[in-house]
Amino acid sequence: MMWRVIGPALLFSGAAIGTSHLVQSTRAGALYGLALLIVIALICILKYPAFRFGVDYGHATRRSLLVGYRELGVWAPLLFATISLAVFPIIYAALASATAGIVVAVFGLTWPVPALGLIILVTATALLLAGGYSWLDIVNRVLVAFLVVSTLIVTALVLPRVDWGTLGATGWVSDPKAILFIVALAGFMPNPLDVSVTLSMWTAEAERAEGGSKVSLHETRLTFLSGYLLTAFLALCFCIIGAGVMHARQIAPETSAPGFAQQIVALYSETLGQGAALLAAIAALSVMATTVLAAIDIGGRNAASTWQQIARDDSEAVFQRVYRITIPAMIVATAAVLYLFTSTFTALLDLATSAAFVAAPVIATLNHLVVTRCAMPEDSRPGRAMRALNIAAIIVMTSLAAVYFLM
Repeated sequence: MMWRVIGPALLFSGAAIGTSHLVQSTRAGALYGLALLIVIALICILKYPAFRFGVDYGHATRRSLLVGYRELGVWAPLLFATISLAVFPIIYAALASATAGIVVAVFGLTWPVPALGLIILVTATALLLAGGYSWLDIVNRVLVAFLVVSTLIVTALVLPRVDWGTLGATGWVSDPKAILFIVALAGFMPNPLDVSVTLSMWTAEAERAEGGSKVSLHETRLTFLSGYLLTAFLALCFCIIGAGVMHARQIAPETSAPGFAQQIVALYSETLGQGAALLAAIAALSVMATTVLAAIDIGGRNAASTWQQIARDDSEAVFQRVYRITIPAMIVATAAVLYLFTSTFTALLDLATSAAFVAAPVIATLNHLVVTRCAMPEDSRPGRAMRALNIAAIIVMTSLAAVYFLM
C-alpha cells in the first residue's frame, strides 16, 4: 500500500536529481566552495510549500492541479501553458546534452553530442510510450536507490579535501555574476515549480491504483517530505563534491557538456582514485537517466492535462492522445535546439533554469490560490504556517526575479 505513496516521492526525486544537482550544485561548489550551501538549503525550504500543495490537492481530489487552475478561470491554465510548456524543448536539450556528455566521458565515444542526445531522448520516449507510469515508476525506484548510495560514498571520500573556511564566505553577495548564477541555480533547485502540477498527477494516479486501502493525507505528506529532504540533502552533497574536487584546486568548470563531464570524471580519478571515479560516473548516469525519463513524462502530462482543462474534456482518451502527440513533437523541437546551441551547454542550461525561476512565483501563486479557494476538503487544506511560508517564498522569488531582469 505504501509503495503507491512512495512512488510519486521517488519520481519527484528522480526528476530533481539531475542538472540541478550534478551540474548546477557541482558548479556552485566549484566556483564558490561551500559559500552557497546555505543558499541551496534556503531555496529548497522556500519552494517546498508549492510542491506540497500539489501533493495535498492530488491526494484530496485525485485530480491534477490544473483542474484547480481551471476552476480559477480559463486564464490560469493558459498562463501556466505560456510560462512553462514553451521552455520544455530548451530543458530537454539541456538534459540531453548533459546526459550525452556523461556517456561520452564514461564510454569514450566520439559521437557528436546532438546526435547522441537525440538518441537518448528517443530511447526514453519509447520507454515511456510503451510502459507509461508503471515503467517510469519501476525504473526510477532502481536508479534512485543506486544513486543515493553511490553519491553518499563519493561525498564521504571528498570530505577530507574540502576547504571548510569557504562556508562563511560572503563575497558573492556583491558579485553580479554570482547573483545571476544563483537565479539559474534556483530555477531547477530542487525542481522547476511546474513539476508541482505533475506531482499532483502522480499522487492522484497512485491514489487511484487498485488494491489496498486509502493512505491518509498525513502519511502521504510525510512520505513526500522524506523524499524532499533526501533530494535537498543530495544537492548539498553535490555542492560539497564540487568544492572538494574542483574549488580546492581552483579549476574552472568547462562550458561544453562533454568537457564538463570529462572534467568531473578525470578529477575524481586523479584526486580520489579509479574506484571513486567509477562511482562518480555511475552516479552521474543514474542521475541523468532518471531525470530524462521523468522530465519527458512531465512535459507530456502537463501539456495533456492543460489541453483537457482548456477544452473542458477530462476523458482519459483525450489525455492519452495529447500525451502521445505532444512528446514526439517536443522531441522534434528539441532536436533543433540541440543542433543550434550544444556548443554553449552551460549558457543553454542557465537560460533554461533562469526561465524556470522567473516562472516560479507565478506558479507558486496559482498553487496557493487553488488550495485556499478551490473545492477540496477543508481538512486537506494547508495550515497557516505553510501558507505563510509560501507567501514569503512568493515575495522572495518575485524580488529576485525583478533583480534578474534589472541586471
